[in-house]
Amino acid sequence: MLPDVINGVAFRQSSPGEVETDLLILPIFEGDDVAAAAPGIAEAAGAALARAVETREIQGHPYELFLTGLNRPWRAARLALIGCGQAAGFSTERLRRVATAAALAARQRRIRRLAFVNRGGLTPAAAVQAITEGLVLAAFSGDEYKSGERGAAPPDEMLVVSAPGDGDGKALEEATRRGRVLGHASNLARQLCNEPSNVLTPSVFAERGAVIARDVGVQVSVLDESAISRLNMGLLLGVARGSAEPPRMLVLRYDPPGAAASPVLGLVGKGITFDTGGISIKPAEGMERMKDDMAGGAAVICAMRAIAELEAPFKVVGVVPMTENMPGGRAIKPGDILTGANGKTVEVINTDAEGRLILGDALWYAQQLGATHLVDVATLTGACVVALGRAASGLFGQPDAWVEVVRRTALAAGDRAWPLPLYDEYADQLKSEIADMLNTGGRPAGACTAAMFLKEFAGGLPWAHLDIAGTAWTEDAKAWQPKGPTAVAVRTLAELAFTSAEWK
Repeated sequence: MLPDVINGVAFRQSSPGEVETDLLILPIFEGDDVAAAAPGIAEAAGAALARAVETREIQGHPYELFLTGLNRPWRAARLALIGCGQAAGFSTERLRRVATAAALAARQRRIRRLAFVNRGGLTPAAAVQAITEGLVLAAFSGDEYKSGERGAAPPDEMLVVSAPGDGDGKALEEATRRGRVLGHASNLARQLCNEPSNVLTPSVFAERGAVIARDVGVQVSVLDESAISRLNMGLLLGVARGSAEPPRMLVLRYDPPGAAASPVLGLVGKGITFDTGGISIKPAEGMERMKDDMAGGAAVICAMRAIAELEAPFKVVGVVPMTENMPGGRAIKPGDILTGANGKTVEVINTDAEGRLILGDALWYAQQLGATHLVDVATLTGACVVALGRAASGLFGQPDAWVEVVRRTALAAGDRAWPLPLYDEYADQLKSEIADMLNTGGRPAGACTAAMFLKEFAGGLPWAHLDIAGTAWTEDAKAWQPKGPTAVAVRTLAELAFTSAEWK
């Protein structure tokens, strides 16, 4: 069974006054003439709106909210004005966040029906898609394990409203569908990341991932420890040794009818269902968060679902290595040497640098499946959090043209990624005296040396690495994002499957 994630959003071309709903949401900008934001709004909202404007209760600051009633002939019961900040520089990313913030506020007030008005200013289809994604993201609930009172349920009906003549109706309907699919996929990833590790073991993760992907026609195979061993994936098997839970490798193939043999996009996601650090054990404080060390794997699984639903035009393969990193009696130890499926030997210096090990075998396997362009996603290094904070993911790769395609796609999808370097000097930090390489280059440039390690397994192909350690989870709730998993990279990976004309 798939998790129950509400994703119903409809589209309608209409004037705002004709929409029958419990709450009509109207975005406004700083310096807006609020009375002119929608024809007839001043008369319908009456004295309450006039007073709010006069007293500057409404200024259009980002995510500022004002609610009031509406009079006939408008058919909506209430009006919500949601601030969008300055009109200059307004983007689909901000619009998506505004839509989520408005829907979350409506949900807290237990609104059952809402309609969000597209004010224009952006490409109509892109705006409608972003609004739809934002509304669907607000439907996520992270409190399913509570036995007592839970938070308010999402609205039963959500509507995106565009003015008549604002874009082609069929194109906007398709944009709404696209937004629903991407928002739903993101919420599925958030549910996976929210699962406790005693529930989401590697084998259960593989089973759930298989259901999520197979449900939309993606071909699925699950490699157990015997199959992994036959493929000589010594890096994955080495990390898995310390756990009583056996490892898995989830393999997903999207092969649309008539697709050319090339290109083939290969998506690889880190699937560590819990990371203690192994023998190089982590501090106790905050270790509970390590249940989300599989966020990259969840992103790949759910992106593959979206890719199939949206009928991308070419082949895509997804590979997710899954294991726990535990300090059991058979666990790898600092000083051990492991051999990857590509024949490279690795001296393990720190067992907490395990994600790059399992990704090494997975990147190799994606190439065996025919991948011509690679992207891996992983909560890989604390060093990336130090470098970029939680505002952006780290982006590495080769060649520059491919990295730029991924960067632009991530920005449009609302997943900001910032390019970081892969200088040759970083490889020097990974030199071992007794093996081909070390699994860590120490503290200096930790995110860069981790990416340099992965580069050794990319086979010279166009490859990008997204380090989402700082962006996969938020501890500080924001107007558009509750505390918890963010589903970073899901929309990026899905949208990337529609950009092949830009590939080099």
